[in-house]
Amino acid sequence: MSTCEVPSLGLCGQVLTAVEEPAETLHQIEIAPGTYRLRLRCPGVARQILPGQFFMLRSVDRSDPLLGRPFALLDIVRDASGQPIGIDFGYTVVGKFTTLLSQLTVGQSLDIWGPLGNGFTPVTSGHLAIVAGGIGQTPFVAVLKELLGLETYGDPARCVTGRPEKITFCYGARTKSLLAGMDWFQLPGVDVRVATDDGTAGHQGFVTGVLQELLQSAEPPTAVLCCGPEPMMRAVQKLTVAANVPAWLSLESPMACGFGACFSCVARIRQPDGTWDYRRTCVEGPVFPASDVVFEADA
Repeated sequence: MSTCEVPSLGLCGQVLTAVEEPAETLHQIEIAPGTYRLRLRCPGVARQILPGQFFMLRSVDRSDPLLGRPFALLDIVRDASGQPIGIDFGYTVVGKFTTLLSQLTVGQSLDIWGPLGNGFTPVTSGHLAIVAGGIGQTPFVAVLKELLGLETYGDPARCVTGRPEKITFCYGARTKSLLAGMDWFQLPGVDVRVATDDGTAGHQGFVTGVLQELLQSAEPPTAVLCCGPEPMMRAVQKLTVAANVPAWLSLESPMACGFGACFSCVARIRQPDGTWDYRRTCVEGPVFPASDVVFEADA
């Protein structure tokens, strides 16, 4: 196992120490058509990673694809003594590498490098709304468990004082069968609301329609966290900016290196003087204030 320090503008301004280690496949299950939860043994990463951070995975015995791929933490895994030994993450099969992942069996290994990025800063008061679409729900399992006091993360463990008075989790998919991992969010104090494009479950239409209803309700959110397809995040940005509600987006930018050297994952981020400049999603992100993100359609 090796370590390297990667400069980061993340949580508390700390220098992030990324660990590279072999990761053994412990378990894999299909949670929706074409969507999987994969469990890896990787204690070095598991001890350090925080909600919203990500890691890079590479094949250990194949050169195609050559570059690693980024994946967000779903949750950590502990052994019988309570020590972090591994991580869970979710993915949908969309290309060559995720197809390779779906074929992994127990005992096979990958190369993992992380944790990377800045993650979510805990929201510890008010009404928190979480908006997710597609596979964008996975980062919020750890977010919710930490806020509810059900799990701790980081080394040393991050202490979160306070919790939102109300939490609403909004999740959207094209149809009911694609609402993956719904049981993960059956947590005490979490109001789960779903939306499907075809109306087979919950609100018929986009999940942003659920957020709009919340923003217009008697108890509107005081903070919003969001992850999912870019058009959805852009819509969340517009709704929250118009309502003057602070929001944070976890961007799903394609990445090549994961540590800021290649500049392939840059996003347009608004600067204090009103102009925008490029920032590396892998180092300065992936979480940015929604009001600072300049989407390509708005540039």
